[in-house]
Amino acid sequence: MAEPRPRIPARLLVAIALSASLAPLNSTMVAVALPEMSRDLHAESSVLRQGLVSSYLLTNIVLQSPGGKLGDRLGYRRAIALGQVLFALGAALAYVWPRLPGLTAARILMAAGGAILAPSAFALLRTELPAEVRGRAFGTLGAILGLSAGLGPKIGALLVTHFGWTSIFLANVPVLLVSAAVLHLGASATSRPNEPAVARPRFDLLGSVLLGASLLGLVIGLENKDLRWAAALGVLGFVPFALWERRAADPIIDFSLFRRRTFVAGSLLIAIQNFAMYSTLFELPQVAGRLFGAGPRDVGNTLVTMMAMMIVASPVAGRASERFGARAVALAGSALALGGMVLLVLLPFHSVTDAVPALGLLGLGLGLTSAPSQASSMNDVPREKSGMAAGLTSTMRYLGGIAGLTVLGLVLTESKVPEIARHEHATSIVIFCVSLVVTLGCALLLPGRLPTPVPSAETR
Repeated sequence: MAEPRPRIPARLLVAIALSASLAPLNSTMVAVALPEMSRDLHAESSVLRQGLVSSYLLTNIVLQSPGGKLGDRLGYRRAIALGQVLFALGAALAYVWPRLPGLTAARILMAAGGAILAPSAFALLRTELPAEVRGRAFGTLGAILGLSAGLGPKIGALLVTHFGWTSIFLANVPVLLVSAAVLHLGASATSRPNEPAVARPRFDLLGSVLLGASLLGLVIGLENKDLRWAAALGVLGFVPFALWERRAADPIIDFSLFRRRTFVAGSLLIAIQNFAMYSTLFELPQVAGRLFGAGPRDVGNTLVTMMAMMIVASPVAGRASERFGARAVALAGSALALGGMVLLVLLPFHSVTDAVPALGLLGLGLGLTSAPSQASSMNDVPREKSGMAAGLTSTMRYLGGIAGLTVLGLVLTESKVPEIARHEHATSIVIFCVSLVVTLGCALLLPGRLPTPVPSAETR
């Protein structure tokens, strides 16, 4: 008689999902409140975007790897609790000090909490669950994170309309309280701590500062045409960081991870996936507006096809990778995503709705690729370095999106001439297609079959 398949503890997944989903939710929810905030605070929209949106994203990028490493040291449940406290303090600060300095400080504090929450959430799943159910867990969590980002503007609009814009901050607090209670109740006596029993060196603060400065310069330079020199300084800054990490007693990033083929392949897949997704999300509205005069509502209703297919496919990919192996599922997803991109060039493009079939295929492919990539990269690292690995993959995810926006800034112009707009659209899509071809090679490096289940004596 076949042994029953291990089940994913629902309480653990719910607690992790509630906390981890707040970071993507708040990255998009604030967008709809900016006009109201601009009027009430007598501040220009561009100033608000820099203070509340850009600072939030930059803090997330800079602190992902240190946040993951912190989870390795503290233990993932304690790190999640710390992230929850920081996020709640930021949300409360924004509510009690609704002025630009207070809101900016609050958003940075919330981003710092989110940067600890996300890597520790994935690391906790990796360490608490047996290998044969991690694909499902990562797929389900990925779908929830995507859904929260997609619902952010709708939830934000509802809160702003009925309760005012300060409510988008205060609404985070009860969610965090519920998540903390569920996670605490879900902690079992048999849960193993992820930190070793021996004394450890102090946290690598200098490495964190060097890494943060390099990433900050790189991102600022990529996002601003007038500050390209900052990107060059950011790249050069990785040299002293790498030299220091080689001698640090307990480095933020263990470079031996990059000798692990599966970890590198999975991380690249995640980065390129975000490159393609964010590029499409920002390229289509610009081109459709210039070609057909399509408004935000029409473009949004079209793009929801891609996001919906990603959300549906992600948990399916988790189950499929457990049965057929990560390589087969990621290959299928990469091929479908590439096919969707090719259709965006080949299909007649007379209105924005003509892109729906291609976007559906693209979203299906991206969704199928996500879970096996994340699960494979996490399974390929030592258990005690799960937080570090999750932080690195999260950083790669953000950098992939920023790289896509940088490419669009180089290719797209403001020209209203249809021939120029179509040429720029074709050029952008060809670049995205080339990137997705790379994912086919990365998918081939993922494991063909699932790892052998852990013996029952070692499981939880």
